[in-house]
Amino acid sequence: MPHRNSVDRRTFTLALAALGASAALPASAAPRRRSPPPTGAIIISGAGGHLGELTIRDLLARGIPASRLILVTRTPDRLAAYAQHGASVRYGDFTKPESLPAAFAGGRQMLLISIGFGPMPRPQAHKNAIDAAKAAGVEHIAYTSWIALSRGDRSGLGADHYQTEELLRGSGVAWTMLRNSIYMEAILPQAVKMVAAGRAEVPREDTRIAYVAREDCAAAAAAVLATSGHDDQAYDITGPQLIGTRDIAETASAVTGKPIRIENAPPGAAAPRRLYGGPSVAIVSDAVAELTGRPAVSLKTFFEHHRAELLGERAGA
Repeated sequence: MPHRNSVDRRTFTLALAALGASAALPASAAPRRRSPPPTGAIIISGAGGHLGELTIRDLLARGIPASRLILVTRTPDRLAAYAQHGASVRYGDFTKPESLPAAFAGGRQMLLISIGFGPMPRPQAHKNAIDAAKAAGVEHIAYTSWIALSRGDRSGLGADHYQTEELLRGSGVAWTMLRNSIYMEAILPQAVKMVAAGRAEVPREDTRIAYVAREDCAAAAAAVLATSGHDDQAYDITGPQLIGTRDIAETASAVTGKPIRIENAPPGAAAPRRLYGGPSVAIVSDAVAELTGRPAVSLKTFFEHHRAELLGERAGA
């Protein structure tokens, strides 16, 4: 299947065409409502971001009418095209809880896209969103969490996501955890440098990670929102294979036709600084295929789609 990305013009055209269509921790003791059949209004938080907009397009492609979508963002103007076709585009900011009751009004399901670092601790900002969603009558929240939690790693990125998962479990609202791996987009700059230099150095401790295309995270989220049976489930959203530095270099070389010499780091070389990584993220899951009915995008397919960028050319030029 061709790779789709957030700036693909053909995909955007198809999405706008669809707009015109007709309509594994113990749960807390708090009583939990069951999520409704997927027929009510769907809230997408962070709808103006890359993941949010890809999820919108996947929902439209699934036949969800725009009139069922509540698109919450700090930048409503960016989603004007969807508003013109029937979606409700609303301002909402997790760090400004007074903005959330109106933003979430009428929603029955919600995709809670985790926010980045900002003026307020992320767990508190997420709590504001969860509390407001529950007060608005939302009955099911899918949350974009972090892959390492599946192996009990609550360090680094895991700390905030763990706190949010606990808040969601204790909320009384039905939940689904979408524990996303690291985006495949994150390794594109590394591959560009390898192609340009014709050389790659494999560190002594080279954690292999099942990087996942952002489009697969969006497709999985859309599937959870559009179909039933996902209450109180946690899914590991990963790519189809573990990938290390050698795999990146070999695949980039094969796709571009440019030779890349692969060398092992010399003894005593400092390990590369990572904001994430380690054995806890070395997880491969088939959840993308199970949820969406198609396999997760492979590294080779991803690089083929970004071949121009790998060669230092402008995408789409």
